[in-house]
Amino acid sequence: MSVATSLRILGILLMLFSCAMLPSLALSLVDNDGTKTGFIDGFLITLLGGFLLWAPCAKARADLRIRDGFLVTSLFWVVLGIFGAAPFWLTPELNMTLTDAIFESISGLTTTGATVITGLDNLPRSILLYRQLLQWLGGIGIIVVAMAILPMLGVGGMALYRAETPGPSKDNKLTPRISGTALALFYVYIVLTLTCALAYYLAGMSAFDALGHAFSTVAIGGFSTHDASMGYFKNDAILWISSLFMLISAINFGLHFFAWKHKSISGYYRDPETGFYLLCIFTSISITCVYLLTTRTLTNGEAVVHGVFQAISMATTTGFTTTDFASWPTFLPVMLIFFSFIGGCVGSTGGGLKVMRVLLIFKQGLREMKQLIHPQAIIPLRVGGRRVDASIISAVWSFFAVYVSAFLVILLILMATGLDYLTAFSAVAAMLNNLGPGLGEVASNYASVSNETKWILCFTMLLGRLEVFTLLVLLTPMFWRR
Repeated sequence: MSVATSLRILGILLMLFSCAMLPSLALSLVDNDGTKTGFIDGFLITLLGGFLLWAPCAKARADLRIRDGFLVTSLFWVVLGIFGAAPFWLTPELNMTLTDAIFESISGLTTTGATVITGLDNLPRSILLYRQLLQWLGGIGIIVVAMAILPMLGVGGMALYRAETPGPSKDNKLTPRISGTALALFYVYIVLTLTCALAYYLAGMSAFDALGHAFSTVAIGGFSTHDASMGYFKNDAILWISSLFMLISAINFGLHFFAWKHKSISGYYRDPETGFYLLCIFTSISITCVYLLTTRTLTNGEAVVHGVFQAISMATTTGFTTTDFASWPTFLPVMLIFFSFIGGCVGSTGGGLKVMRVLLIFKQGLREMKQLIHPQAIIPLRVGGRRVDASIISAVWSFFAVYVSAFLVILLILMATGLDYLTAFSAVAAMLNNLGPGLGEVASNYASVSNETKWILCFTMLLGRLEVFTLLVLLTPMFWRR
């Protein structure tokens, strides 16, 4: 493992990230809103921090191995979350503690969408833009984006790509070179974002709100520029547009690329993961809307519009809200939280376990029942007509076991800090699935929880964003042995 090469890459990536503060700095100067000092200081601190990491290791040229990829990926998200907090902490008008600033930064970058800030409607536009931009960058994965640039600097990206996208997946390599893959995904991401922004604008949003909400919609983030989230707009057309783009963004971006390249949508029909994903979404929507209608919680029209929107928002782990869904009757809020565990498809911006893993667990369960009935039969597990290797099934079950174990341990720790069961359960689910809104004390925001709880939740957000193993592997002694 080459620590020098890892630090060199980390420094380069951090210097690149400092540029993310420049659009908000420019808007601050245009609006003269008093936040320019926070963004200037944040930019300089981040740029200098990256330079200090890079300079001593500038000549390091060792080949990256998979362990280096895990190290750089995990360290980068941690370091990025810390440095990304600088504008929040250094802007006097926000009056945020360091803990709150880091929580907000990590929440944005991991596309969790949990917030400790209230009074969004009165915040300067520069701060609002920065929050939305953090989610947009986190959605595509800054490391994946940077891989288009790193090869020109003499750094290979395959180890990073494997670390950023662990678990069962399709052929992630869309083009012969990894830099081409990163660019292909980035182009699709940009086109989808601009299309979403245009649709929002035509539906009645201001240009600023349209772009900001397009950032968080395509990123499956959930940050909004208003305290009422999407409920601020009182416009059914906006909710339908948001629902559509949340659905699209939670599908494997590799399928979007092939559909764009070959001018055909046949790939979606043939993909078993997408089919299972749409079935899960349809199930969530049906139960939500029917129950809202039968209990007369909302009027008929509102039950359909808000039921569809909220079901999609939660199932895709976006976390937008239009109403206080936590006050919906009986089991609905908890059910919506449970659907967030499924999350988005592999290769999408969604969180959760990922649809492919859930599909494989479901099929393996069916296979075991068939095996009990016919113990002598050889029953292979197939997905989309292709036989799934036993090693993949083993890996999926291992991931599921670690995921559930991490959930339970963090749940107990949060309850030990004083949170009630409902609040603790929903908070862990929201953080680990990168969902955002919870129930109980954290139904609207996380400002009221203790600093110790916020640090635990920051770790949980990173754990979910890096799909558990990427971060936990660094905590094992085996990783550090030569």
